[in-house]
Amino acid sequence: MSEFSRMFSQVPPASAPGSMDGPPLSPARRDWLKAAGALTGLVLSVGAGGIVRAAEAAGTEKKYGADGMPHGTVDDPHVFVSIGTDGIVTIIAHRAEMGTGVRTGLPMVVADELDADWSKVRVIQAPGDEPRYGNQDTDGSRSTRHFFQPMRRVGAAARGMLEAAAAKQWGVPADEVVARNHEVVHEKTGRKLGFGELAEAAAALPVPAADALRLKTPGQFRYIGKQSTRSVDIQDIVTGKTHFGIDTRLDDMLYASVARPAVLGGKVRRYNADAAMKVPGVVKVVEIPAGPTPPVFAPLGGVAVIAKDTWAALKGRQALEIEWDDGPNASYDSEAFHKTLSEGANKPAKAVRNDGDAMQALAGAAQRIQAEYYLPHLAHASMEPPAATARVAGGKCEVWACVQSPYGTRENVAKHLGLDIAAVTVHQTLLGGAFGRKSKSDFAVEAALLSRAMDGKPVKVTWSREDDITNDYFHTVSVERLEAGVDAQGKAVAWLHRTAAPTIGSTFVANAQGQQPFELGMSAVNIPFAIANFRVESVPVPAHTRIGWFRSVSNIPHVFAVQSFVAEMAHALKRDPRDYLLELIGPPRKISPADMSDDWNYGESPVVYPLDTARMRHVIEVATREAGWGRQLEPGRGLGLAVSYSFVTYIATVVEVEVAKDGGLVVHQVHVAVDCGPQVHPDRVRAQTEGACIMGLSLATRSEISFSKGRTNQTNFHQYEVTRMSEAPRDIKVHLVEHGFDVPLGGVGEPAVPPFAPALCNAIFAATGKRIRSLPIRDQLKA
Repeated sequence: MSEFSRMFSQVPPASAPGSMDGPPLSPARRDWLKAAGALTGLVLSVGAGGIVRAAEAAGTEKKYGADGMPHGTVDDPHVFVSIGTDGIVTIIAHRAEMGTGVRTGLPMVVADELDADWSKVRVIQAPGDEPRYGNQDTDGSRSTRHFFQPMRRVGAAARGMLEAAAAKQWGVPADEVVARNHEVVHEKTGRKLGFGELAEAAAALPVPAADALRLKTPGQFRYIGKQSTRSVDIQDIVTGKTHFGIDTRLDDMLYASVARPAVLGGKVRRYNADAAMKVPGVVKVVEIPAGPTPPVFAPLGGVAVIAKDTWAALKGRQALEIEWDDGPNASYDSEAFHKTLSEGANKPAKAVRNDGDAMQALAGAAQRIQAEYYLPHLAHASMEPPAATARVAGGKCEVWACVQSPYGTRENVAKHLGLDIAAVTVHQTLLGGAFGRKSKSDFAVEAALLSRAMDGKPVKVTWSREDDITNDYFHTVSVERLEAGVDAQGKAVAWLHRTAAPTIGSTFVANAQGQQPFELGMSAVNIPFAIANFRVESVPVPAHTRIGWFRSVSNIPHVFAVQSFVAEMAHALKRDPRDYLLELIGPPRKISPADMSDDWNYGESPVVYPLDTARMRHVIEVATREAGWGRQLEPGRGLGLAVSYSFVTYIATVVEVEVAKDGGLVVHQVHVAVDCGPQVHPDRVRAQTEGACIMGLSLATRSEISFSKGRTNQTNFHQYEVTRMSEAPRDIKVHLVEHGFDVPLGGVGEPAVPPFAPALCNAIFAATGKRIRSLPIRDQLKA
């Protein structure tokens, strides 16, 4: 039996398309998942200037897109596709599913090029193995744009092999046969063979060369770009049959709850292990060493209580009576730090973009307009908190975890256990939300360390909601100060933006200050305004807590400030905000990111992905037209607009609000125009946009992490508030800009978050005349 068919024969049957079996895994399936060949490690170096890839540090030629990611892409059909003699097609999903639909989207691309019947397709999740599957970091809104073409090649190659096998069996030229809806047909005679009948013979044939593949034309697509393709997980998710990280159950499993320092850099002074051991069900108390500086993705340290069930572990933890040494960040106070940020933003700082002479142009301007904006720390607060189960025995480690980077998790666990990476297996579960938090695998390392401490018994670590909010990798806090100068005719002649925020680089490099190029390339330096004198400065400030990437990352503060300020400029000049925004953007043109001091550009080629102001202008025009911009509204109602370019996608948002006399806020309607290039799975594009609007509303109106004495003042949803259903927008309308596949794909998961808050606050100003410059809004609308 060929490898192609043998691999499939070891996969247990699935009860429904896309079903995911939970552990414990059958021996056959575990062996199949482990049959990955030689393994190598992810190469990443961290230097004084921040996070850089080893290839770039060595001065080699810069690579873009998927080629610039560790382990790049793989397009071998033997890796991703297997076909049984019953005709069932199994496709491997190698990226993490956390609500974006990628477990449907990428296999759907394979199935389309294969011309498979979707009802006969099953999807299996890959373990963490980048040398086999290519890059598996599911972040940066790049899964589809990086793997669309490789997955097309996978499907087309498998189709070509089936067609060649049929042609050989019939003794006819290959160009006379065609795969059509799970069969191969001989056009001249009408003879047909099912995929299952051809699987073994096809597997014995060589994989066609990439330049010999016959890819479908867009007009031939059955699933790509269509609205009707059903998500592979939806039935199991709504019926509770799926396997999330928190769902793992193994024989003889123990449960752990970890008391971690509430202050970054804190350490345990003493604790009462005897009291914890008296709690029924507690079997052991284990101290985890204090984490390193910088924190990277290591555990924070603390004391773990291991028990026969979660409740006993939690009660044992409560009995520990820990006394902490809070360390160097014990005095961190977010209110005082707000003043530090503001002071920094009001002083000259290092220029990170400097076109013309903004300072001289400001000095000679007929009118100067300025404003300062504040955004607090934010927590990810995904509905499923971090959860991981590990089993360390016989010199090997197995992990089941809701992680965004299964291979990075594998590396991290191997490092902390002192194992070769080949001895570590990471099983990717579904993620109940993530937003960037679950790219950091500290919780999986905790589980591995505790399993080792229990002589190989499996241990599950589940973070409580309080753990999740208190010990997050927080989105950064920031102050954004903007100043513009206009001439006597109201034309903008100068722009100055000072941005002050702790950098994500501080998580990787000790004492790192000043935002990194990738943070500044998120709507700070890469603003395409037609202003001759344009200066952006980055203010160096320290970090006093763990800082991590968060859905849309630095676009959130930068877009809020820039788009709010544009509306303020329009008001000061008595101009319509939409018309003035379009005037600032200027005429249609394609701008190289490098011309805006952006050498990052979301990791994409500046030639393939220039910033196209025609596309930016178009989404503004679409969103405002559909929202009825300029129409007469009732008193207390207003429309607000914002636009952003993030993750190589263009988004314009118009929000219609009503503000009651008592400050009550109702979002009546939201119009979002999305230009992400061609849409592979339009239903998921709409869903991601709708979800981003609700998240954007939550961040704008309620969410905030503040600190006193180094600790968060928020511990659960009664303090870290999120938008409830009763407060959600009454109507969200998503308008997708149509493109052919001659336009490169953009990102979808993150880009709709940043423009929501400024559009909302601009609408509030239109309704009330009250300007919001500090988030969250909360009670600012009350008289």
